Amino acid sequence: MGASLRLATASALVRYLAAQRTPDGHPLIGGVFAIFGHGNVAGLGKALEDGTLPVLRAQNESGMGLAATAYAKAHRRRRLMACTSSIGPGATNLVTPAATARVNRLPLLLLPGEAFADRGPDPVLQQLEDDADPDVSVNDCLRPVSRFFARIHRPEQLIPALDRAMTILMDPVLTGPVSLALPQDVQAEVHDFPASAFAPRVRAPFRPGPDPDQIEAAAQRLRSARRPMVVVGGGVRYSGAEHVLARFLTRGGLPAADTHAGRGALLADHPAWVGGLGVTGSARANACARAADLVLGVGTRFTDFTTGSRALFAEAERVHISVDSWDAAKHEALAIQGDAGLVLKALDAALADHIFPEWAPDGDPVPKHAPPPGTDAAVVAAVRRFAGPDVTVVAASGSLPGELQKAWAPRDHEDYHVEYGFSCMGYEVAGGLGVKLARPDRTVVVLVGDGAYLMLSSEVATAVELEQDLIIVLVDNGGFGCIHRLQKSVGGRPYANLRKGAVDFVAHAQALGAKARRVETDLESALHEAQREKGVQLLLVQTDPEHATEEGGAAWRVPSTE
Repeated sequence: MGASLRLATASALVRYLAAQRTPDGHPLIGGVFAIFGHGNVAGLGKALEDGTLPVLRAQNESGMGLAATAYAKAHRRRRLMACTSSIGPGATNLVTPAATARVNRLPLLLLPGEAFADRGPDPVLQQLEDDADPDVSVNDCLRPVSRFFARIHRPEQLIPALDRAMTILMDPVLTGPVSLALPQDVQAEVHDFPASAFAPRVRAPFRPGPDPDQIEAAAQRLRSARRPMVVVGGGVRYSGAEHVLARFLTRGGLPAADTHAGRGALLADHPAWVGGLGVTGSARANACARAADLVLGVGTRFTDFTTGSRALFAEAERVHISVDSWDAAKHEALAIQGDAGLVLKALDAALADHIFPEWAPDGDPVPKHAPPPGTDAAVVAAVRRFAGPDVTVVAASGSLPGELQKAWAPRDHEDYHVEYGFSCMGYEVAGGLGVKLARPDRTVVVLVGDGAYLMLSSEVATAVELEQDLIIVLVDNGGFGCIHRLQKSVGGRPYANLRKGAVDFVAHAQALGAKARRVETDLESALHEAQREKGVQLLLVQTDPEHATEEGGAAWRVPSTE
């Protein structure tokens, strides 16, 4: 037997996590978001005291989980954060961020506390009791939204579970939330752990190469296509394949549209870029999709908003590139499984003598006309005019992602961070904090509607406490304006979506420690002023809930009562 270290289980967990490294030498785990309770304060809380890992105290478990998810997204899945909670509602509050990370294929490590493994004092405060199964706890809610779930009943189980967790977190196919449920007595129990488990270990993302036969089959189809187009998804960014994609698209007239996750992979000044695809996309991109006879998807999940509920390019041949065979084979496509950058390089070589025909319909990738004042689109336009090369915009739900996808011309690979896989209301403020922690060199502008802000704004206080510079543009349209319009469009009577009373958002933000003010005109100037200030700045803007930019020509399947 090799050397061992006698440690409490929680201390062994912290040492193991602190030893994980990225290929460039940074800690893989950027820190631990924590809200301590009786399920974790005496065990993991004690182990974290020594500062081996940075500890960030949050206000809400959902908020800290979403901040950690955004942190991983901003790091393109190469670094991540852990989150620890107590055993009851603290743990169930982690379900939403786990689902957000799972849908978006983002690494997230969750460390919820548990009741006692020895069951001595059962039932403890906040413990769920199941008369048919004493092993059931609220942490089982995390099973369906986790990529890997393990309950650590004994100290001996910790290191194998952590090895498995790290493998999954850094695997581009399997990555997503990992949940390790930690009974509070086991956290404090001492054990002789192998010293080798705590040696520094480099965790590099795996980049699977393509099958040569799949490359040749795809190249043949691309050569024979008369009107091929490319759909750029988040897989391009996670691969770091922006420059490979740009080179691939220089061969002739191959138009390329992007999804929310893919926005920024191809910059607006590239002649191939035709804008966003789908329900909230550009008229030009959707015209390309309807006319295309072959669609090459690169690292996209092809959700209903992207495909217009499968109505766009329904008759076209489909070729999909994805590290995940499930995604690659969607929509009866010819699947190429592999890393986006490696596959595009191989396709580029296979098509070395081929030039694609010029065929894309004319039009603008983003609207040229100025939007009406007092609309969400006008807010987005002001933020776009303000945004320089060091600005990242963050959004997630309601009307704003649609206005952003239509109007945001990417000038920088990092200027667009929109969570629209889960469209999680409440992601915005927490996500903005996560992006700022990941990229302290950038000015982070959060675009959030009043509905999402009221749902989860507690991490304003966390950002203030952590002394982060963050600009929040709060767009008040009186409630859930996006769903209000949808409700009417399907023949419903408008009710229960718009607020009946006023909310003093300025006073609320100030109470949480932010500097806040209402902006009546000239949001662009107000943004420049906020950028010069330190701390959290909230700018409140009033908009019209009835107005949205005209659709780009793609429909979304929503049922109407027969």
